[in-house]
Amino acid sequence: MSTRFSTTTKAVPTGLVLTLAGELDSATAPAAHEAIQQLALRDGDQLVVDLSGLTFCDSSGIAALIAARSHAGRTGSSIALAAVPRHLSKVFGLLGLTDLFVVHPTAELAQQAPAAEH
Repeated sequence: MSTRFSTTTKAVPTGLVLTLAGELDSATAPAAHEAIQQLALRDGDQLVVDLSGLTFCDSSGIAALIAARSHAGRTGSSIALAAVPRHLSKVFGLLGLTDLFVVHPTAELAQQAPAAEH
């Protein structure tokens, strides 16, 4: 288990960008859940979760991403993932989660794209 993990949140014109960096595992997932619950999303916002700095993600991390999707939905917001690492993309495919998230190559492109329906 790791403790090298960080979250940063940035307000952008379309909503918020939550950046997750480091190793997202059972030791660090509580910090991710806390950051997600503190997001001040409004109806119509888009939450972009930038995974460009994520070096590892286990099932606890995937649960945190699903929790972010649920939080966005409760607030009337949409969610998009950006820069999903190849290993995580493969896991999403194996678990049948590819339809849960709109995915963009970068956070910048996600902000420019029309928000998905929530």
